[in-house]
Amino acid sequence: MNDSAPSNDEQRRLQTDTQQEVTATKPQKRESLLGNILLNIVIPTLILTKLSGDEYLGTRWALVVALAFPLGYGLRDFLVRREFNVFSALGGVSILLTGGISLLELDPQYIAIKEAAIPGLIGIATIISMKTRFPLVRTFLYNDKVLKVDLIAERLEHHNNTADFNVALRNASYLVAASFFLSSFLNYVLAKWLLISEPGTVAFNEELGKMTALSFPVIALPATIVMAIALMYLFKRIKQLTELSFEEVVNS
Repeated sequence: MNDSAPSNDEQRRLQTDTQQEVTATKPQKRESLLGNILLNIVIPTLILTKLSGDEYLGTRWALVVALAFPLGYGLRDFLVRREFNVFSALGGVSILLTGGISLLELDPQYIAIKEAAIPGLIGIATIISMKTRFPLVRTFLYNDKVLKVDLIAERLEHHNNTADFNVALRNASYLVAASFFLSSFLNYVLAKWLLISEPGTVAFNEELGKMTALSFPVIALPATIVMAIALMYLFKRIKQLTELSFEEVVNS
């Protein structure tokens, strides 16, 4: 008998370790942009604007079915990724609040307030977090999923530029917060402009559908542009302070 051969327990342990390594290195499935747009914008808009009449789903069921798509998409995303995302959770809360306010037939101004409150609170949290050890800008921009943070920290220390980089992170935090404040303002204006009918009516559902359809070009696009400006600013400062190229600091 060969004493050097691994035992059954050792073989099982080796197989388990190998499986864990494969799982750890397996890239996560990318989110489908088309699926995101269809389930969060296109389908809910069509249901609210086309199927709210009594001859189809009716106002209440059209609202429930329309909001079920983005809510279901968010739940499925959580089950697939197995990661708790605060911002996805806030999106789910926002959908539930919209449904609750609409089904209870409360004043539409509550939807406008809710639409403004959620991004506004994230913007405030971004600024407050700058005073803590865990600034939110590290979640949005400066994280190891996007950048090689260990390499950047090493080069910053080597060039004695850590303090200057912290200033850049603070400036980027203000830009990130500004993107959320812009989203908050545009959310409120859009809701107040469109939601003028009484809840529980076909007209209200149609207005809610229009608001959903316009949320991307009117709100998400400008806020994304501001966020992109913050990212480009941070990349520029990283290049200046570390003397590393874009390709060297970005995770492939």
